Amino acid sequence: MELQIDRSTPVLVTGANGFVASWLVKRLVELGLTVHATVREANRTEKTQHLIALGEQGPGQVVLFSADLLKPGSFDDAIVGCGTVFHTASPFILNIEDPHRDLLDPAVKGTQNLLNSVNSCSTVKRVVLTSSVAAIFGDNQDCAQSEGGVLTERDWNTTSSASHQPYNYSKTLAEQAAWDMVKAQNHWDLVSVNPALVIGPTLGGHSTSATHDLLRQLGDGRMKPGAPPYEVGMVDVRDVAEAHVRAAFLPNANGRYIVFNEACSILGLAECLRDRFTDYPLPKRELPKWVVWLVGPILDKTITRLFASRNLGIPWRADNSRGVKELGLSYRALKGSAEEMFQQMIDLGVVSK
Repeated sequence: MELQIDRSTPVLVTGANGFVASWLVKRLVELGLTVHATVREANRTEKTQHLIALGEQGPGQVVLFSADLLKPGSFDDAIVGCGTVFHTASPFILNIEDPHRDLLDPAVKGTQNLLNSVNSCSTVKRVVLTSSVAAIFGDNQDCAQSEGGVLTERDWNTTSSASHQPYNYSKTLAEQAAWDMVKAQNHWDLVSVNPALVIGPTLGGHSTSATHDLLRQLGDGRMKPGAPPYEVGMVDVRDVAEAHVRAAFLPNANGRYIVFNEACSILGLAECLRDRFTDYPLPKRELPKWVVWLVGPILDKTITRLFASRNLGIPWRADNSRGVKELGLSYRALKGSAEEMFQQMIDLGVVSK
């Protein structure tokens, strides 16, 4: 499949120093594009040095801009002249104090503010939104409500709320807001990339992504007695970045694309690491569901009894064939992705025995 890229116009990437966005910027620069990269504070070089380095490596360029998701008009300067916009900026954190402040407002208002800037810029023809499978399902038991017990792009998360699965709720509301806004105009179109749990190495070093919290718990002994019996789709971060590129530059790309390699349990993720990291206290079994239901809320506030009831021990099933057929996606093996991610966390001192 041949990408149709106009290198005479820049592209915009929001939240450019994020986990997925950094790999996306790298790929865009490799394709020779000028990337307008927005971050919260462009002058904080400890947060942006890897982006600066990517621009220096070329053949494309990186131009940094400061932008605030919650500030109307914040993206107006960065979007000038851009033909394509990638909206990746959105928090992925599970341990939160205020769901509206920490998740819902940045996700929903941030998307609306960005798309208002798109509406004011006549050069933009396509927006690629980083959504999530969290906008497709709320709990694993939702799979059973899908046709054939398998999630597809036709499904929407209807079971999450600000009090239950607030991250999933934030991604659902943000994507719905984007589809509402694209219907109200006719000069740009929207493609949504909906990845499952993203794993793999970072380009910027330390990450606040919840995925890194999960691997940290696998490595530091907190799950040594056993892993929760939880399963979800997983995908390498570089494959997610490639999905964004193809969603942007394949003219016939449209709608939503579920992006993942395979469903994997937390224990399965530990098994990916066991051969190489023999000195770390990785779990060797799954805990019974009733044990996690009983003690989970005491040990981790994100594991509520409602979450345990609706997710643990319930298979996760989804169909990724649309992205394979229409975008030409192929996927790295999860084992290598997990090993690279875990080794990097050890090297950075994030995981210790």
